[in-house]
Amino acid sequence: MSPPTDTNNRLINPTTAITSGLGGIPSALINLAYDVEKTAPVTAGSASASASASASALTPTPPTEQPTHPEANPFLVTYDGPSDPLDPQNMAPARKWTYAAILGVMTLSVTFASSVFSTATEAAADEFNVSNEVMTLGTALFIAGFAVGPMFYGPMSELWGRKRPLMTGFFLFIVCQIPVGVAQNVETIMLFRFVGGVAAAGPLSIVGGWFSDFFDPVQRGVALCVLSGTTYMGPVLGPIIGGFMTQSYLGWRWTAWMTMIIASASGIIGLIVLPETYAPVVLTRKARRIRLETHNWAVHSKQYQKHLPNLHSEETATDFNAFVTKYLSRPFRMLLLEPILVLITLYLTLVFGFVYLLFEAWPISFIEQRGYNAGIGALPFISIGVGVVIGSVFVVHDTYTRIQAKYVTNGYILPEDRLYTMIYGAVAFPIGIFWFAWTSFPTISPWPQILSGIPIGVGVQIIYLQGLAYLVDVYTTNANSAISAHAIIRSSVAAGFVMFSVPMYESLGVQWATSLLGFLGVAFILVPVLFWIYGARIRAWSKYAPM
Repeated sequence: MSPPTDTNNRLINPTTAITSGLGGIPSALINLAYDVEKTAPVTAGSASASASASASALTPTPPTEQPTHPEANPFLVTYDGPSDPLDPQNMAPARKWTYAAILGVMTLSVTFASSVFSTATEAAADEFNVSNEVMTLGTALFIAGFAVGPMFYGPMSELWGRKRPLMTGFFLFIVCQIPVGVAQNVETIMLFRFVGGVAAAGPLSIVGGWFSDFFDPVQRGVALCVLSGTTYMGPVLGPIIGGFMTQSYLGWRWTAWMTMIIASASGIIGLIVLPETYAPVVLTRKARRIRLETHNWAVHSKQYQKHLPNLHSEETATDFNAFVTKYLSRPFRMLLLEPILVLITLYLTLVFGFVYLLFEAWPISFIEQRGYNAGIGALPFISIGVGVVIGSVFVVHDTYTRIQAKYVTNGYILPEDRLYTMIYGAVAFPIGIFWFAWTSFPTISPWPQILSGIPIGVGVQIIYLQGLAYLVDVYTTNANSAISAHAIIRSSVAAGFVMFSVPMYESLGVQWATSLLGFLGVAFILVPVLFWIYGARIRAWSKYAPM
């Protein structure tokens, strides 16, 4: 069996797996080893070309790799060598990490919004005279929006680059907080929570790809592992801050206003500071500038789009119907035909859904049964955040020791090498669940129950990071479609978890309702073990997994 390669026939780098740790999402993973444009064979000159420059001045540079086309095109615009300041990879580290921090806060604000409304459920239900079960739709519909959003943001990111779709969706997400904050009926809340969720999927769908544009694989691995942590810290902070606001004189409507304040602050900074970094868009703008300066209308980037004027596309024109098929049809075909994708998706869906189920279930244990108020009753979520941080550190350490050693020794790694670590997370996850379940009796000190969140957080983070990493390594050229399918199913089911959580806990009780999920967690330990042993053989049968 030949070593696994990426979309450009390069050996898989061990750090690329971490780059998929984000909640989400298609365009983040299509750029895992993104440097196609950087290694294009020729250049059409720099932005400083004078207006009198002629076409003869636009001479090709020596190719760094085998040309994509038989004859080099002297009018094809690419980066001016590996040190071109226009290349986002050459930005100063301080700039890169500043952009990463801004994008991290933007991501945190949308995941914060996904859970903060859970603390407003009871108060809003009382105000509008509906049941708590009806009002939990406010949380469920927002998460359902996460399932719909990637279907739009993936293609838009490929067409228009990173910044335009991200900022457009983020602005809509901010605006959607206003109707929720002033709502006079339940229907308004539900409608704009759902639309806000669709709009909020932008950071989850695009930020990972943004990181791929300007971080090298090592930096990217660290950045996206940290970003994955902030993705989970948002839902952890939501119930805590929302709980204190809801019980104060501010009231439940401030869950929307606080979301709007956090998102507006980060969004305005992002609008002003963040650059466009997607190479096809950057090079298209460069080509346009050169054409205006030289009046040489033959100059072009690798992009020229059939049926999509004014948008960037490849020198070999992309048909719009084929583009739609890539994003809408292939993911669902893979879900029907790929056992690896199906089982990993089911497992990660269970983990993701359980996290959102906790936002409805933990108040039953800590507020209703132990008698804490909404603010204090949400503080135990901090333990999950601690576990997420520990899990992130564990994955990064494993990548730079065991995985890196395999890469240095063999020159490549196998996708199944990720699963060794995932098994540890798979064991920690149900341990934490059972720990929580059977220390939840009100007669027992709350501290053992609170500490159960640490192994839960560790398990969630390791399973999620390594599970997505495995999908990326397995499907390489089709990873975008695999992750799209996964994201849609995961968020859709998580929304359902929110809806049945309260009835299930009220019917079975905290101990047995939680234990039911623990038993599922134990059963799913077999998934990484199965693929660790038989993964290579199963991949050999797949039409979507290059060997």
